Amino acid sequence: QVQLVESGGGLVQAGGSLRLSCAASGRTSSIYAVGWFRQAPGKAREWLATITWSSGSAAYADSVKGRFTISRDNANNTVYLQMNSLKPEDTAVYYCAGRRIGMATFVYWGQGTRVTVSS
Repeated sequence: QVQLVESGGGLVQAGGSLRLSCAASGRTSSIYAVGWFRQAPGKAREWLATITWSSGSAAYADSVKGRFTISRDNANNTVYLQMNSLKPEDTAVYYCAGRRIGMATFVYWGQGTRVTVSS
């Protein structure tokens, strides 16, 4: 099994920055990729970015491209989401999730960390 724990959320003013962390433990060797998602109140969960664990190849949703950066620290089994130029509409609970090798879906999920952007 794999456990994912997010941290780094909080309250920030519009235009500010936050860096979220996703610490993985357990059978981390089974992780192929880690993604970040968010869910705002009353809205569907939204995919934001994914990074491949081994190569570091990253992909982004258009809504965050150029503002958010996903990265990983393999030595510490941690994936980060650097969020810049934050907007009130970025307010949501942010989740990281892991994909296993050979699977297309994210099966490991963290508990989420809340981000609030004030105007």
